Amino acid sequence: MELTLQQQTIEAEDALAVQELFFQNEWADGLPVVPPTKNKIEAMLNAVPMDPQTIIGAIPERGCVFTLEVAAINSVMAGCLPEYFPVVVTAVSAISDPAFGLHGPSASTHGPAILIIVNGPVTKSIGLNHGQNLFGPGVRANSTIGRAVRLILLNAGGTREFDRSTLGHGGKFSYCIAENETTEWLPLHVQKGYDPQSSSVTVFAGEAPNQFQNHTSQKAESILLTLADRMSALGTFNINGHSEMAVILCPEHYYTCRDQGWNKKKIQDFLQKNAFRNKAELIRGGVLEEEIKPGDEQERIHTVKSAEDILLVVAGGEAGRFSACIPGWGSLHYCRSVTRPLNQATCDT
Repeated sequence: MELTLQQQTIEAEDALAVQELFFQNEWADGLPVVPPTKNKIEAMLNAVPMDPQTIIGAIPERGCVFTLEVAAINSVMAGCLPEYFPVVVTAVSAISDPAFGLHGPSASTHGPAILIIVNGPVTKSIGLNHGQNLFGPGVRANSTIGRAVRLILLNAGGTREFDRSTLGHGGKFSYCIAENETTEWLPLHVQKGYDPQSSSVTVFAGEAPNQFQNHTSQKAESILLTLADRMSALGTFNINGHSEMAVILCPEHYYTCRDQGWNKKKIQDFLQKNAFRNKAELIRGGVLEEEIKPGDEQERIHTVKSAEDILLVVAGGEAGRFSACIPGWGSLHYCRSVTRPLNQATCDT
């Protein structure tokens, strides 16, 4: 297939000159990039056999569109291998779904990043990490796929101009994980209605991982109450129950829960019921600006409205009883997680 590229060709003296050129023009994310040569771009495009000018996503509010060619260029810059490119394309398609509302989380002062959760056989074929140092550096697939999506937003999505994050977090460089599917529980994409043997990408706009530890309890309920407490901090965006929340359960916590008869559905129901603060606490904390009335001490404000609003995955290292919750962004009216199968590379724009 002969590829016709539309992006401008620029000549540079050497690789170091390329870095300086990209830094000066604000085409990078603050880190060095792989020079996007024609051969590398074409190798990337050959992994997704569509016309390079196919629109795979957009941010309508900004008049921005993402073509396959632009995605390929930024994927090269991020350090992706061609076999990673279908995951990048599917992620870009997913964040462009109107349900995700990309303009909001990518511009908000709250500063969420786009967490990419990959499921299915592709995780093994491209070597995505679901284990030790899950959110940390060290695995090329995780690091470069997440970085590619961020570079696409910076260079083609107007995010450099629109992002008003007060603090931001490291997930804005890269935020990509796989789920550990060797467990006895249903993986996330199966919970979302997809075949176990299919591959999928889920995107979720969220904060940095809020870790909690429970090394002492041998009771699943006690571990989950510790998690529910972490999920319901007064300052979390979720405290009025308006957005989703991701939960990453480490293997050691998973084993305890599994051995005591808990599955994902039972845990989601338990967390939805027990992650709450009473209305009086919200008033004292200034979350609600009103006077405390009789009954406010008993009225519960739940972190999530529905058990299905908890994205529960098992992942992380085998050693250490540390799990995490990741509060979502905004309101379900404006931003929901989106799951797409790997072969659904285009979206309606």
